[in-house]
Parts: sequence; structure tokens; C-alpha cells
Amino acid sequence: MKKYKELLELARESIESQLTGKRLEVSEDIKNKYSKKQACFVTLTINGELRGCIGSLEAHQELWKDIVDNARSAAFYDTRFLALTKEELNEIKIEISVLKKPVKLGVGERIFSKIDNKMGLILRKGFYSATFLPQVWEQIPDKKGFLENLSIKAGLDKDVWKGAEIEFYRVESVEE
Repeated sequence: MKKYKELLELARESIESQLTGKRLEVSEDIKNKYSKKQACFVTLTINGELRGCIGSLEAHQELWKDIVDNARSAAFYDTRFLALTKEELNEIKIEISVLKKPVKLGVGERIFSKIDNKMGLILRKGFYSATFLPQVWEQIPDKKGFLENLSIKAGLDKDVWKGAEIEFYRVESVEE
């Protein structure tokens, strides 16, 4: 989405400022333009491979702040990866997904026919939860496989989705 292009620059600048120790300067224009509370995910890739992905499912702060926080977290605090290095900074490709408010689909197999490949899904079962952005459908196009992998991501058995609460959300995304 063209309207979020400047947020890609903000994400990159926030990562760079953390790497260099320089103070991040956010323009008043950006702060005003993206002052609405919205949730987002920031995904980092190198040569098409995931390098970090952190986000918020619920809006809890201004979008520009969520971009800054999630970009830094994706680069330095995604526990699946070591912290991003200065050498990797020019190699990363940044994608931002701005989320619409999640909506409950229901529980288990009854929701199967309601799912489409434009949805991000959230699985919740007890204290466990996981999400996949809509972009994950590119790697896992099969609904059952998608839900099984989402169950596993939550740290549960692959068939847990059949009895878990499922929510969906849509995104507007932009990438470098």
C-alpha cells in the first residue's frame, strides 16, 4: 500500500538507530499522520528467508510507535534469531502489515468453510495462542495444513485447532 511507504523508512531508521546508538528522530508529520491506535507486525527477511517477525494483535498505541517498537523487536528480540548485526542491515527487506481488528470465527471444524487465504488467523486454546499473518498462506496454501501448523506454532498438538477458538483479521501490507 502506497500510503504506508514512509512507515518502511521509519522502521528501517528505528532499527538503524538502535544499531548505531543514535537517537531516533520522528517527524511531527509522521506522528500526526499515524497517531491512530493500530496494531501492526514488522517482518524482516534476508534473501526471502525469515529473519525476524514481531507484532501486536490488538491496537494499544499509536501506529507510528507500534512500528518503531515492533521493528526493533523483530531485529533484536525475536527469540528465534540472534540480534541483527550492522552487516545485515543493508541485506534485510522490511514488510509492514497493519492489522484490522480481529473478529471471532468460532471454535474448531465449524469454521473451516469460513476461512479464506486473505485472512490472518489467531488460534487460542487455554493459555496458548499463536497467529499466522495472511502472507503465510503463500507457504502453506492448504487450510488443514495451515491450521495444523498454527496449532504446532502455539506449542500444541497439530489437531488442537479442531477444538480451539479461532479469530481472523485482515491486513494492509507494504514492503520494500
